Amino acid sequence: MSRREVSMQNLPKAGRWAIYIALAVVFAIACAFLSHWQFSRNEERSAQLALVEANYDADPVPLEEVIPAGGEFSPGDQWRPVELVGEYVADDQLLARNRPHGGTAAYEVLVPFRLEDGRVLLIDRGWVPPGENQPEPDAVPAPPDGQVTVVARLKPGEPLPSSGRSAPEGQVPTINLPFVAESSSAPTARSLELSAYGVLVSEDPAPASSLQPLEDPSQDPGPHLSYAIQWILFAIMGFVFITYVIRTERRHRREDAEDAQREIIGEAPRSASARRDRDAEDEDALLDAAGR
Repeated sequence: MSRREVSMQNLPKAGRWAIYIALAVVFAIACAFLSHWQFSRNEERSAQLALVEANYDADPVPLEEVIPAGGEFSPGDQWRPVELVGEYVADDQLLARNRPHGGTAAYEVLVPFRLEDGRVLLIDRGWVPPGENQPEPDAVPAPPDGQVTVVARLKPGEPLPSSGRSAPEGQVPTINLPFVAESSSAPTARSLELSAYGVLVSEDPAPASSLQPLEDPSQDPGPHLSYAIQWILFAIMGFVFITYVIRTERRHRREDAEDAQREIIGEAPRSASARRDRDAEDEDALLDAAGR
């Protein structure tokens, strides 16, 4: 017994249309999920921009007002400037490698700063380019000696790289504060603040040679809102397309019935070119609905 071939055309009309509509609904649900995700990302980006606007140019305050001794850094204090008085622990300087600055895989210079009360805050003093003939920088400007007044903006530490990449001695793959503590001397590690580090704003007295300063945070809101709207339009277009398919099928069935009736009464059926012209008109209408 021959196996009957199954296709959409073998299904009843109502069954085919139900499948078409179901596909449009599934596509619309997927588009709605992606649109919601982009709206969420847009809200997150807007919150980040609002945080920068509120904190970035605020007056510096002592560290204990933002992170009390034994306390934790609050995400709402990101970019908040703090004023620190103490000395750099230059012997525990580290380089964070593969940082994108100046179109190169640069190095950010991390130096622990010991405050007068004994606490230690890691300071990102800026960046240096790779060397002329080797990946490591040719020279790294030293921090000021003795007592220094530092203004820095606070940031949370970074996670370890998911790839598991490591770094040579004296370097770190990312600014992960527990990892920095493990790479530092015991006295520094015991007192290092593990919830935040500082991005240098100024040093007094100024060093003999300065590093390249880190760039200000981007104010670009990103494309998330436009992407969210596009996904909504894609969902609408799914229903427009299914409507077009159903209308085309209904018209073709009507034309087939009319051609059959013409044959019964002895008239010639409509030419194939006439049908193609009507199909072209429908396709143009669909493209117009899509805004092309």
